Order: sequence, then structure tokens, then C-alpha cells
Amino acid sequence: MTTGTIIGSTTRGDALMTTPRLDQPLEPRRGLLPRPHYDPESFGRLSERIARFLGTARFLVYMTAFVAVWIGWNVLAPPFLRFDEYPFIFLTLMLSLQASYAAPLILLAQNRQGDRDRIQYEQDRARNERSIADTEYLTREIAGLRLAVSEVATRDFLRSELQQMLRELDGERRESHPTLS
Repeated sequence: MTTGTIIGSTTRGDALMTTPRLDQPLEPRRGLLPRPHYDPESFGRLSERIARFLGTARFLVYMTAFVAVWIGWNVLAPPFLRFDEYPFIFLTLMLSLQASYAAPLILLAQNRQGDRDRIQYEQDRARNERSIADTEYLTREIAGLRLAVSEVATRDFLRSELQQMLRELDGERRESHPTLS
């Protein structure tokens, strides 16, 4: 079943020609062989575990021991027990097969790590933006408080004003009552 706009009828019976709509995804095509179903997340985790193991010294030691045993067996064993004579073509095939699987697994693991890094970067950037906004807000608030405090009378200012008023009152009282002094 295809969705689209009807162009018109064709000469092939009652079928109508349609053009695919660009705002809707295409229906999946059916192939001759069924596609295997797998969980991409599980496969991704497995590929990361394998890629981590391939990048260790333990893997290099195991691979070196495997190759040494392979070559040693096929050189030192009696001729009827040897299964890969020199130039060890089967060993080359095995190592090539291992490399052909290892490379895509490593790339998949790197892509997943890149996705995680991108998400972490976006979260860090959002956190930094919030911190900057909070800092700017607090800076404005502190500036506002400084302005408000400069307009408020301080204790020393009030003391000096009261002392001046007392002196003025004493002076007025002495002038009005010269005999009291």
C-alpha cells in the first residue's frame, strides 16, 4: 500500500498512479531473505566489551602465544600432525578474519563513545550556561544591595547627625536662657 497523491487513472485497468509523499517514510521493502532481528543496544555493549579487550596487553599476550603455538606446532610436530605448512596460509586467513571483525567492532565502539561524549558535552554546556546565568543574577543582586546600602543611613552617620543636633539644641538653649549656662 502506497500513500500519495493521485495523478490520474492509467490504461492498465482500475489502478491509479500515485507519487510517493515526501512527508512520510517509505514502507520497508520485503527482501527474499528475512532480516535478522537484534537489539542494537545489547550488540553495542558487546562490541564495546570486545573493543576494550582488543586494546589490552592481555589480548596481545594471548594473540602472541596463539601464533607462537600455531607456528611451533606446524614446524616441530611430526609431518602427519601438521595442518598448516609453511608459509602458514591458514594462519594468515585466521588473522585476516579476526582483523575483519575487529575493525568494525572497534569503529562501532568509537561511534558509541562519540555519542556519549557529545551528550556529555551538551549537558556540560547547559550546566555552564545555567552557572553563568546564576552568577550574572547574583552579581546584579549584589550590585542592587550595594546601591540600597549606600542610600540607607549607617549607624555612624546617624550618630554624627544626632550629635550635631544636640550641639545645635544646646547652642539654642544657651542663647535663649543665658543664665542657665
